[in-house]
Amino acid sequence: MESRTPILMIGKKNIRSYVLDIVMLFNQGMDKVIIVGRGPSINKAVNVYNALKARLGDALQLDGVEIGSEVRGHRLVSFIKITISRK
Repeated sequence: MESRTPILMIGKKNIRSYVLDIVMLFNQGMDKVIIVGRGPSINKAVNVYNALKARLGDALQLDGVEIGSEVRGHRLVSFIKITISRK
């Protein structure tokens, strides 16, 4: 059976909601989660990671960070992908 890594798109919810969503994913057995922020949500994606790190401490591992830009419509939009996992 193939295991999929959930992708959490950061939007307009508050930071605590995203932290709770990720903790619930970990409690459901997911070992890895990708946090994605685009445009103005990049800052919030980083804040979600920092809040998770403060809450989970050494139980959380940063696996990778990818930054770049992609074409959305006729515009170039920056993004960040933060890959995290449980230790």
